[in-house]
Amino acid sequence: MTNSRMPSEQIYEQLQRRDSALDGVLFSGVKTTGIYCRPVCKARVPFRKNIELYPTAAAAEAAGFRPCLRCRPETAPFCPAWNGTRTTVERALELIRSGALETGNVEDLATRLGIGARHLSRLFAEHVGASPRQTAQTLRIQKAKRLLDQGEASLEEIAHQSGFGSLRRMRAAFSGLYGRPPSALRKRTRR
Repeated sequence: MTNSRMPSEQIYEQLQRRDSALDGVLFSGVKTTGIYCRPVCKARVPFRKNIELYPTAAAAEAAGFRPCLRCRPETAPFCPAWNGTRTTVERALELIRSGALETGNVEDLATRLGIGARHLSRLFAEHVGASPRQTAQTLRIQKAKRLLDQGEASLEEIAHQSGFGSLRRMRAAFSGLYGRPPSALRKRTRR
């Protein structure tokens, strides 16, 4: 679909039926009112010649349309608001994977997300079942384990590449989780 276009006869019929299959897939801007809606909006469907279709709400807004207050296009499926708090957790996980907790703390991470640290911890408990710090630790250990299994890098290099501050911290984490140091796991994978 291009940035905007008049709907085909088939899509116009789907708009008239308020077909939920189109919800979140396209948005209709009404030229006469300057408002854009979701395909499931309960408002009267305008004439076909007065409709322009857009692939995203952002595209409709960029074309000068404002969101409908009735169908609230910002809550359409597949948009961040539809996912609710899960979107915040997914953003936090991406930041953690990129090393946000290696250089900062949970409070810094929460500030980057625009929420409080306690709320972030509650969201992680609800959606992940672990704290942000525990999640970061698990991701570091998983990365270190993959690096151990893959090749011949030294333990110091693996500790650094996987985000541990030192080899001692990596050894402590492996001992706590596996009950043995990373060198014992390396020997086991070489056999």
